[in-house]
Amino acid sequence: MKLLRINHLGIATPGLDEAMDRMARLFDMAPDHTEAVPEQKVTTAFFPVGESTLEFLESTDPEGPVGKFLAKRGPGIHHVCFEVDDIDAAVAQLLAKGIRMIDQAPRNGAHGCRVAFIHPAETGGVLMELSQGR
Repeated sequence: MKLLRINHLGIATPGLDEAMDRMARLFDMAPDHTEAVPEQKVTTAFFPVGESTLEFLESTDPEGPVGKFLAKRGPGIHHVCFEVDDIDAAVAQLLAKGIRMIDQAPRNGAHGCRVAFIHPAETGGVLMELSQGR
């Protein structure tokens, strides 16, 4: 598996409007892309920062992953995403090593990317996402 770069940091927020206002007030930034991702039960707003991005995530369902995260931990960093060259091979390689995955196969993510999450128990408590595409 080849990690190409840190693609983005995912930040859970109770409301995208407040997050967008905060980014405008702090850094004079507006998102370059917003998108609903029904499969992950979120609405997202992406703010480019150099070669990476900040992805703010608002839950659309309190029982979805981000809704549960917000209820348990409150707003803040939700995950770090690494861009990979071949997500199918990366997931297969991790599974062959016995690594606990949230996703046994890649699924659809924002921007038409294919994504898979590594369980935080394997990473010292950090949710890690692998992404290919865009």
